[in-house]
Amino acid sequence: MEILLSNHQDLPVDGDGLRALAAVVLEKEDMPSSTEVGIMLVTDDDMAVHNQRFLGREGPTDVLALPLAPRGVGHQESAARSGAGVPYALGDVIIAPGYVEDQARRLGTAYEDEMALMVTHGLLHLIGYDHESDSEAEQMESRERHLLAAIGMERR
Repeated sequence: MEILLSNHQDLPVDGDGLRALAAVVLEKEDMPSSTEVGIMLVTDDDMAVHNQRFLGREGPTDVLALPLAPRGVGHQESAARSGAGVPYALGDVIIAPGYVEDQARRLGTAYEDEMALMVTHGLLHLIGYDHESDSEAEQMESRERHLLAAIGMERR
């Protein structure tokens, strides 16, 4: 697994911990060992730009997932090719730690726990999970609980 982390903001983050978490999530989701994913940490202002550009929504958000293939398209084929030594580029997860810190404060959770949830949530989106319907949301949240429990954390 290759997890590329780029930090373009000033709040403290445990980059090694986020990369390790991402590796656990990808491994437990049976992603090929040649999987590549990017995690970008940005300011709230930069997140607002990304949110508008990619989703047409105004203002910042906590996490965005930008898969390289549309949902359900190309993942199996790309994953199969990666077995032949071809890198499997999954996509990018963009997180706004400032927004996440405020969200953690509002929800009464630890900043580090909220960051772990955002990494897990974003990666599951890249893999193909979604929460547009109640049943999809239940499935995704169940998976988040399972994955976070694997590293000794609870999902809020």
